[in-house]
Amino acid sequence: MKLSDFMHCFQGVTPAGIATCDADGTPNMAMLSQVYYLDEKHVALSCQFFNKTRRNVDQNPFASVRLWDPVTLQPCLLQLRFLRAETSGPVFDEMSSRIDAIARATGMTGVFKLISADVYEVLSLTVLQGALEPAPATLLPWNPEPRQAGREELRGLQVLSDRLCRARTLEALYAELLASMASLFGASHALLMLHEEDCGKLIAIDSRGYDRVGAGAEVKVGEGLVGTVAQTRRPLRLSGMAAMRRYTRAVRESAQKRGMALGAEIPLPGLSDAQSQLALPLVAHDRLIGVLALESRDPLAFEEWHEAYLALLANQAALAIAMLSDREDEDDDARVEPQPAPLPSRRRLFTWFAGDESVFVDGEYLIRNVPARILWKLLREHAQGRREFSNRELRMDEGLGLPPVKDNLESRLILLRKRLQERCPDVRLVSVKRGRFVLERDSEIALEEKP
Repeated sequence: MKLSDFMHCFQGVTPAGIATCDADGTPNMAMLSQVYYLDEKHVALSCQFFNKTRRNVDQNPFASVRLWDPVTLQPCLLQLRFLRAETSGPVFDEMSSRIDAIARATGMTGVFKLISADVYEVLSLTVLQGALEPAPATLLPWNPEPRQAGREELRGLQVLSDRLCRARTLEALYAELLASMASLFGASHALLMLHEEDCGKLIAIDSRGYDRVGAGAEVKVGEGLVGTVAQTRRPLRLSGMAAMRRYTRAVRESAQKRGMALGAEIPLPGLSDAQSQLALPLVAHDRLIGVLALESRDPLAFEEWHEAYLALLANQAALAIAMLSDREDEDDDARVEPQPAPLPSRRRLFTWFAGDESVFVDGEYLIRNVPARILWKLLREHAQGRREFSNRELRMDEGLGLPPVKDNLESRLILLRKRLQERCPDVRLVSVKRGRFVLERDSEIALEEKP
């Protein structure tokens, strides 16, 4: 019997408890937010609020930790001996990243944080027999199949690689990447966010499995799960989200009773009842391209092998995005034959607010910053009778404020198309060939500017 045979117990789906004694033999019990598997002989425990536990192990280095298998609920007991407390290094960073992501999502930043990763030697592992009563005869036994990567995953890698290589545009590449997460790897809820270097934010470009695409949503680098992955450029996997949220809210209530000022609680993005999440950085040539975030209602949807395996896919996707983003636009002067405009079925009022550089449509927010400046330019010139535009001219327009290097223009146009599709589907930016598009409308357009 090996410690690695109990990897499900380290996912955080079921809470773990630690028991210690001081020099006089007085016992103390506390709950743990993380028990981190290091190797067959060592684990690391999260030290956050355990003043009594820390005093006890300083006097008496032995401890007992009880874990539960989240599938079978079979408990096991680890007898441990304290070795050291780490406040830096890869183990501390990994454990701290997970806690920070939860803290930011529950308004506990600065309060719910890792003090140290306490490394213990595993002296013994005991499966506690007789702790569970026999299941009633009327219930059928549930024997879940082991979750292991196999030939189907290698086949999935080959198929996705082929799809990414065949994508001719960024929009097609984004669609293939997100669709493949569901069709090839069973991740039915996926979100792709791109890094905007000039503002230090991640911008949602597309998603799958949600009620709304969410294009244009922003996350600061370092904020929440996605922001933490962008900041550290390391994959981050969270399991047992419900248990972790209960734990942090209990700490939050205790802190509030002590009069501590806390930030407003921010609900988790995407699924409100997500049980597991996996976020992967997209990095190409040491440049952060974005973050691919997956989530599931299954608390064991993502395991250790998923993290390593899907990281390969993320690296390949990042390289493909970088290659298509850097590709030159078409340089021919082909024009699009004008088509008769349909009779307007309604009237749309677009409003430009110069103060925060945002565009509203019929009084509702649509887009801001660079995509808003692009849209306003297109609308004003369209009002003068123009239909066709090119990427090249947008890049040459200094008034749009595009960065001189890595302007992400194509991705900004994709974001703009999706925002129009979601909020104003009767006004469209339609690609006619690489680097060229037309503005189509099924409604009358009115423009106004406000400070």
